[in-house]
Order: sequence, then C-alpha cells, then structure tokens
Amino acid sequence: MRAFVLALSLTLPLSAYAQERGPILSDAIEAHILPGYARLTETTDALAEAAQTDCNPTSVQLRTAYHAAFDDWISVSHLRFGPSEAEDRAFALAFWPDTKGFTPKALSGLIAAEDTAIQSQDAFAETSVAGRGFFALELMLYDPRFTDLGSAEYRCALMQAITADINRNAMAIDADWVGYAPALANPGENSPYRSEDEAMQEFYKALTTGLEFTADTRLGRPMGTFDRPRPKRAEARRSERSLRHVQLSLTALRDLAARLSADHPDIAADLDGAFAAAIDRAQSLDDPAFAGVATPQGRFRLEALQQSINDVRAIASTELGPTLGINAGFNSLDGD
Repeated sequence: MRAFVLALSLTLPLSAYAQERGPILSDAIEAHILPGYARLTETTDALAEAAQTDCNPTSVQLRTAYHAAFDDWISVSHLRFGPSEAEDRAFALAFWPDTKGFTPKALSGLIAAEDTAIQSQDAFAETSVAGRGFFALELMLYDPRFTDLGSAEYRCALMQAITADINRNAMAIDADWVGYAPALANPGENSPYRSEDEAMQEFYKALTTGLEFTADTRLGRPMGTFDRPRPKRAEARRSERSLRHVQLSLTALRDLAARLSADHPDIAADLDGAFAAAIDRAQSLDDPAFAGVATPQGRFRLEALQQSINDVRAIASTELGPTLGINAGFNSLDGD
C-alpha cells in the first residue's frame, strides 16, 4: 500500500495537493474584485459631479476627484478579464501606453471641430478611446497645450463628457460583475471557465501580468536605455502620478497574491516579504514623475525597484504557479 501511495505521489501534478479551490475563488471575488470596482464606481461618480460643478482645470475639487478616481482605477487595472474587457472598457478608461501620441491628436481633433459627439453619452462612446478616459482628462487638466486650446465653453463640455464617460464605464463594469462573479466562482457548464483550475489560472494571469506591466512598462518605458533615458514616457507624468501608480499596483497585487497563496503559508510569507521589499523601495523614492531617470543615480534607483518587482515575479512563477496547477512554461501574455 505504501508503495502504491509513493507511486501515486510521483505521478500526480502538484495541483492535486492544493486544497479546494472554491473558497479561494470566492474570497478573491468577494474581498478583492467586487469592493475594488464598487469603490471605482463611487469615486468616478464624484469625479463626474465635480466636473459638472466646476470645470476649471485648476479647480482643487476637480483635481482631487481626478486623483481619487484614478487611484481606484489603478487598484483594479490588473483585472483585465471579464467585464473590464467587454466593449473595450479598460482601454476607454486608460489608453496607455500611447506610443503613437493618439490621445493629444484625438483631443485636438475634437476641440478644433467642436465635435458635437460630446453632447450625447452614446455618441461620445463611439469616438476614439484615445480621446476618452483618465489620460485624456489628464491632458485637459495638466497640459498647457490643452488648458487654453479652443473655446473655454467647449473645453468645459469636453471634460464633462470625459468624466461622465469614465463613470459610465466604471458603472457598467461593476454592474456586469454581478452576473460574472457567480460564473467565475462556479466553473462548469454555465461558465466561461470549464474548471476551478481554469478560474485560478485567470487570477494567476492577472497577478503575473500586473507585475510584468509594472516592471517592464511603468518602469521600463521611462528608463529607456542607460544612454537614452525616456522620462517623458512615464505614465501620467504630467499629474506626477508615475511612482504612485507603481505603489498602488504593488499594493493591490500584494493583496491578490496573499489570497491566492492562502493554502500555502510558506509561499504566502515569501511573497509578502518580496512585496514588502518592493513597496518599501518604491516608498523611499522621491521622484513622483520619474524625472530622475535622466541621471545615473536616479536610473540605478529605478533599476533596483524594477529588480525588486522581478523578485516577486520569480517567486510567483517558481513557487505559487505550481501549486495552482500552472507549469513553468506558462506565459501570462499568450493566454495559455
């Protein structure tokens, strides 16, 4: 009998030793996803109201509401599946990186033509995603090229249309999760997921892709190369949110990782320690827009932060992934 057990242990995948997936799936949904989108709905509603009250780009109330809503989007932006992907909602909320400069072009076109699409939410939703969302709003609030472009009346109406559209998309995602949550928590015939392993893989993909995006894009783009740093490629640099996005993302991903590793205390401890080191390093930086990357010392500090995030990625890949039934060859970007 002992020989049979030993032989079985050598043939079963590591996932066979994990506890039931159901409680982990439910916890991640109920404590991580749903509260995050509920907060986003509240703060985007406040943002839309602030734009209606005072659309002056220098309005303290409007800028405060912008930062609060943007914070809540970044905190759920790693959840790129299900309702956030329907109708390109995530892109409509945050079109970045904008490698071709489509956002300023889209805004300039709207303002130059005084496009009447802004008068209807449905019509505005049909315009380019590049001229919508948080990054379009950032230009309207913080870029001198747009704070005085065209007529004040049209700029005001455009900001009101952008903020209303942001809120509309946030509300649509939140509402759709009411139906999507049970399908994710209960894989099978009436779900896009055939098994709990597939559902867990979706969460693991969100974790690893979120880490990859933060390390390689949020940090990698402004870092450029040693000889040619690119500080103007930093995310939301005009409103000095670049470093904040890294911190918010790491905090949200740390919470998700803790929930996914709940069955494995040793792995949970390793992940938490690595996240803590990365977050501490981010918090020690005094470089909100990553302008310091243009100097050797500033670049080295960003490289150290990037390496800290890559340390988390390594633990997720070598320790957490196998416990979720995901092999070492899994690529978070190809949908395997």
